[in-house]
Amino acid sequence: MAATTGQPVEGIERSPTAGRWNYLRIGGIAALTEAAIYMAGIAYFLVILDFASVTGPLQQIELFVANETSLYAMYLLIYVVFGAVLVALVLALHERLKTDAPMLMRATTAFGLIWAGLVIASGMIANLATGVVVDLYSTDPAQATTVWLAVSPVIDGLGGGNEIVGGLWTLLVSVAALRTRALHRLVNYFGLLVGTAGILSAIPALGEIGGGIFGLTQIVWFVALGVLLLRAGHREASTHLRDE
Repeated sequence: MAATTGQPVEGIERSPTAGRWNYLRIGGIAALTEAAIYMAGIAYFLVILDFASVTGPLQQIELFVANETSLYAMYLLIYVVFGAVLVALVLALHERLKTDAPMLMRATTAFGLIWAGLVIASGMIANLATGVVVDLYSTDPAQATTVWLAVSPVIDGLGGGNEIVGGLWTLLVSVAALRTRALHRLVNYFGLLVGTAGILSAIPALGEIGGGIFGLTQIVWFVALGVLLLRAGHREASTHLRDE
């Protein structure tokens, strides 16, 4: 990946509060955590549950009934934990890029925090809705199916059916990093592609393709971003210790 090309990370400023756990290191760990959560979600739904083979809402509910506990834990991880960790990453990137692009980063950070809130809300609704339909299924499978058909578009609309807010945040972060000559140019250009795919997922004809490309490529972007931030944080901490 671009982080291993040997090119220096450009424009990393020293923080007066630099230390062992400076904001760059926290942001780097957050980015790598997001990538790991993405991969865990993909492995769970596509490999363990084989969710792609489920063709109808009743089959989905039967799958929920058979895997209620693990599904609850996975929804908690991929939505609520992901959103909470995203807040740390959004704020770290804001701190890193705000000096040279203050207005752009205000808008970028706003979209990042909105995305985090939407993802957390989606996870909370998903867990509550899953519990309701599982309970209904034992007495009235038809009503359970109706409830799920009504609630699932809300879940998808908030946190997974389209990725326009997450795509816009990724795109704006990459634009700001290019303008401020921060991070790494290849990672920033790649981020433009990732963000564009997320935005295109809002178009119905491109929703599934755009969302799939966004999810897979953002894993790579998160990993590259995490490595760059950790390396920069290590340098900043080392400089701080030498000056003490």
